[in-house]
Amino acid sequence: MTQQSAADTFRQARDQLLACRTDPETAHRTFQWPRFEHFNFASDWIDDIASGPRAEQPALVIVEEDGAEERRSYHELARRSHQVAAWLSGLGVKRGDRIIIMLGNQVELWEVMLACFRLGAPVIPSTVMLGPADLEDRVERGQASWVVTTGADAAKFDAVPGDYQVVQIGDRPGSDPAGGERPVHNWQDSWSAPGEFHLDQPTRADETLLLYFTSGTTSKAKLVEHTHTSYPVGHLSTMYWIGLEPGDVHLNVASPGWAKHAWSNFFAPFIAEATVFLYNYGRFDAQSLMNQMERESVTSFCAPPTVWRMLIQADLSQLKTPPTKIVAAGEPLNPEVIAQVEKAWGTQIRDGFGQTESTLQVANTPGQPVRPGAMGRPLPGYDVVLIDPDTDEESTEMGELCLRLDPRPVGLTPGYWGDPEKTAFAFRNGVYHTGDLVSRDEDGIITYVGRNDDVFKASDYRLSPFELESAVIEHPAVAEVAVVPSPDPIRLAVPKAYIRLAEGWEPTEETAKAILQHCREHLAPYKRIRRLEFHDLPKTISGKIRRVELRRREDEVHPDGGASAPAAAVADAAVEYTDELLR
Repeated sequence: MTQQSAADTFRQARDQLLACRTDPETAHRTFQWPRFEHFNFASDWIDDIASGPRAEQPALVIVEEDGAEERRSYHELARRSHQVAAWLSGLGVKRGDRIIIMLGNQVELWEVMLACFRLGAPVIPSTVMLGPADLEDRVERGQASWVVTTGADAAKFDAVPGDYQVVQIGDRPGSDPAGGERPVHNWQDSWSAPGEFHLDQPTRADETLLLYFTSGTTSKAKLVEHTHTSYPVGHLSTMYWIGLEPGDVHLNVASPGWAKHAWSNFFAPFIAEATVFLYNYGRFDAQSLMNQMERESVTSFCAPPTVWRMLIQADLSQLKTPPTKIVAAGEPLNPEVIAQVEKAWGTQIRDGFGQTESTLQVANTPGQPVRPGAMGRPLPGYDVVLIDPDTDEESTEMGELCLRLDPRPVGLTPGYWGDPEKTAFAFRNGVYHTGDLVSRDEDGIITYVGRNDDVFKASDYRLSPFELESAVIEHPAVAEVAVVPSPDPIRLAVPKAYIRLAEGWEPTEETAKAILQHCREHLAPYKRIRRLEFHDLPKTISGKIRRVELRRREDEVHPDGGASAPAAAVADAAVEYTDELLR
């Protein structure tokens, strides 16, 4: 009897999920993670697809705003990544070398990612928006010895110290093609390398594959480790949430360098043997995006709430064959957006919840009724328990979302690289702590409440910023909002909304009064927004709002616990409106 290959074992687990695609109860009851001693997503899985019946199917399609496009079949992508791996090995890249990859949505990103997987060289994905200070942190803490980037971005590394070499794609603008004294290797030379590469010893399942710097909304970025199985195998759950099947064309709006890009532009669609489609644009244009979706027959679409909110400003009915699988992630989606998209496309947007530290944990899955605003139910392979953050005891209704570790989910990080204290804290008491508060109803449906650090008490009521923000943002004047506690001498704290106005609205008393009146009509009295300020929202480089800065600012604006008017000494203090306007 011949031993089953890793690809066969992996495909068997995948097909089991596909068979239960609209039956989550059966999927959750019967699914078991495939657990490998050795696994390599490139050499075990992608190469298997590249030699099978879907070898000539497009794996990757990238279209530019000017109409230029590049297409790669699974066979072409596999063959080219072999060649890049052979070339990098010839340059001196060794198994275990850490490689910063800072590229946009371009074919070379997928080629070099797969090549690094083949080499057993851990990847540190990095957004092109990073500056020298962030890059220095990644080089130092990530112990990077190689950088792969474009000629246009290579100059950023001139001021970044470290013992590393640069692989440069394209020439530098200007007259210094080498970029100083550091060794620089020209990507174009890779085309003359041998066409195959194989490691002497296969990659272990627990070997480091990826090192992700989190976006750091409340503290300095943590360095999340993933292995050759935690993301490549763990994203079976993400594939299940999206509903991807072989032959699908999947479009995900996400920037390279962040975990969500790998989830939905790499692992999940490749696991499903689908096509990854990308449309690169300079400025978001809903009509152009829908034109491309129509042209490429996109069947599956994922976008963050910000994009969904911009999309509904357009005439969605112009997309004649809308995708049948549509999802959102990154932050919870408010019900109004879900309703408008369903009216136009006849399909509900399905929310999902996961973290850089994991794959999709909780979601609304295909074929199930979506309760607007809810995250859904635990996904196959994840055993969720709610822990009361005050007592550390299990809760049936509300608590911190945690994952039981016996058995340990494959799609979960082994920990924070180089930080055993943070790892021990996150994995204490036999569960993994997400740091997110949720509620669970009698049907087992989970709804997001907020980060532990963001949820606050006002008049002894525990308030969820997300719930309040969902009400505020429904007013047409509001483009973005963040709700934080503002010190109050009687209630301890009151909800305050920091608002970025939509185009065409002015930061006037009349606008503030209209928004406050809207909140009064849509929120219970104890949840009402009591203070409001028009202000720029501080964000991480990945676009997440840093409420911690706004909370800190509130302590400065109200240094005496809110007993008096806002302090004029705060340098950027603007006008603060209160609900007294409505009296």
